[in-house]
Amino acid sequence: MLNEIFNACETKMKASIEHMQRDFKTLRTGKVTTAVLDNVKIDYYGTPTALDQVGSVIAQDATTIVVNPWEKNLLADIESAISAANVGATPNNDGDLIKLFFPAMTVDQRKESAKQMRGMGEKAKVSLRNDRKNSNDNIKKLEKDKEITADESKSAQDKIQKITDKFSAEIDTILKAKEAEILKV
Repeated sequence: MLNEIFNACETKMKASIEHMQRDFKTLRTGKVTTAVLDNVKIDYYGTPTALDQVGSVIAQDATTIVVNPWEKNLLADIESAISAANVGATPNNDGDLIKLFFPAMTVDQRKESAKQMRGMGEKAKVSLRNDRKNSNDNIKKLEKDKEITADESKSAQDKIQKITDKFSAEIDTILKAKEAEILKV
């Protein structure tokens, strides 16, 4: 029963880190990624549809994204959806493709992205602390119900703290690497 608590705690903490890393994909770093268009939806025959479902979305180089719709009659819809999403670049429609030219990031924009990234890291750490608290509460309940001794409870809570420390250190390592990536010119 204690092993179940330890495994559940680790699983939840891994999920917190994965969620943080998914959030990082929405941040703009030195080079542009197609993830900045993930939340852009167009009206495709009455259904809100992601851009990558109606055409190819490719990062051509560090500052350019090309959207090539499979149906050319969607060009105007895609162009207006990207404009409305305010992704940081104005769509350029050449009749076949839509190109987005993202300007190089300024130092202030890089610092703002790093600040957002640290906020995402702090949310992940709060999630870790909540997972630790829930696991410790479960352990204390077992002790209260006389299913484990006080010594077993103390050692189990120490193990939960070690698991928390391990994942917290992993978050710090990821944040340090991501911050270096964002601030690199």
